[in-house]
Amino acid sequence: MATVVEPLPSLPLARVRLAPHSALPRRIDGAWWPRSRDLLGELPLLIGTLPRLWGQITAVTVNTAMWPMSPGRMLVANHVVLLRRSTGPYGRHTISLLSQGRGRRELLVVPPEVDAADAEPLMAAAAAGDR
Repeated sequence: MATVVEPLPSLPLARVRLAPHSALPRRIDGAWWPRSRDLLGELPLLIGTLPRLWGQITAVTVNTAMWPMSPGRMLVANHVVLLRRSTGPYGRHTISLLSQGRGRRELLVVPPEVDAADAEPLMAAAAAGDR
């Protein structure tokens, strides 16, 4: 009798578009379109897709209007990421990613409930970005 081995479920890929690498700083470094507002579920997928050039992400700042629930820290890929929360209108639709020694990167966050027809142009524009 043959044994049937079920394939392991694959993790969904993060929907991210990043601006091309540049030595000059940018206001927005790309865009992220999470599938939900579950930061604990979505953030590891995002961090796992970032280029090595960005370094190890050690802290993330999110806005409470976009992400209502989050602990003060979480374990991602065997390292602790500090989660900071912002309450002001600045940064409501962005996420700030900090890497020690590599600086801070800002991504536009397209709300998960936005449909693909609207999300795709926003992400493309953010990835093309201004310097």
